[in-house]
Amino acid sequence: MSFIREITRNRQLYVLAVPGIIFLAIFSYIPMLGHLIAFQRFQPVKGLWGSKWVGFDNFKFFFGGHDWVRVTFNTLYLNLLFLIFGIGMAIVLAIIVNEVRSTLIKKLSQSFIFLPYFISWLVVSLMMLAFMSTEGLVNSLLKSMGMDTINWYQSVNLWPFLLTLVYIWKFSGYYSIIFLAAIVGISNEYYESAKIDGATRFQQIVHITIPSIRSVIVVLMLLGVGRIFFGDFGMIYGIIGDNSILYPTTDVIDTYSFRALRQLGNFGMSSAVVLYQSMMGLITILIFNRIAKKIDSDSSLF
Repeated sequence: MSFIREITRNRQLYVLAVPGIIFLAIFSYIPMLGHLIAFQRFQPVKGLWGSKWVGFDNFKFFFGGHDWVRVTFNTLYLNLLFLIFGIGMAIVLAIIVNEVRSTLIKKLSQSFIFLPYFISWLVVSLMMLAFMSTEGLVNSLLKSMGMDTINWYQSVNLWPFLLTLVYIWKFSGYYSIIFLAAIVGISNEYYESAKIDGATRFQQIVHITIPSIRSVIVVLMLLGVGRIFFGDFGMIYGIIGDNSILYPTTDVIDTYSFRALRQLGNFGMSSAVVLYQSMMGLITILIFNRIAKKIDSDSSLF
């Protein structure tokens, strides 16, 4: 009865929430039925309920070899690099922009650092090709200085570093806007008190600005951790493509799953890989959210 009274009392709010609930159900919850394909030898003609059930055979196919170790490590390693350096650079950019006193320069700076976020991975891949192909800009500069050229698309160990730089360039501006909004909300009274006590601008940033946006940092880190088992397929496949030479450091779970579907036509195995990603991501975010809650209850997601 209390539930009915709650709905009656706030019926306008619940009516406003209905479109969002319907959208969430259609595009987030109902598609979860597709995870059943992970336990089937799925045939599109027979559909979800007509295909043969094979238990955990699709998982055995994935975990039976050594590839799953490589792609899982690459996914985690690259995402950790993206998360740590991406958010770190975003915080630095937000603080720098906040320190700018000219309104015009501040707005231009925000627009400039935010622009790469809207550039598609296809355009980014063409830009990188222009820079790093055999006759690209970088190798041309190396030649002009009498240095040996670099075959970038065969240099396995360089790509985690290169992909991290590209990620920082593309996404740090986007995240910096979020941090900048949090910084703007900090009361000036804290800074005035710090000035009276003789604190330098750097000390104010360290002891006031960063602690004040800690909850935002934790939330973004937790959201990133929730996706840590999901590689950025558009980024990897758009920039590198299906380059088997670079598999040791750039082949992530998503590209592996795509190859299995494209080459083998194995819907079941691809779905098993996605289910593995989802479950590991859920477990990871539950663990890290619990840790965040123990450290600071206000910084956890739930």
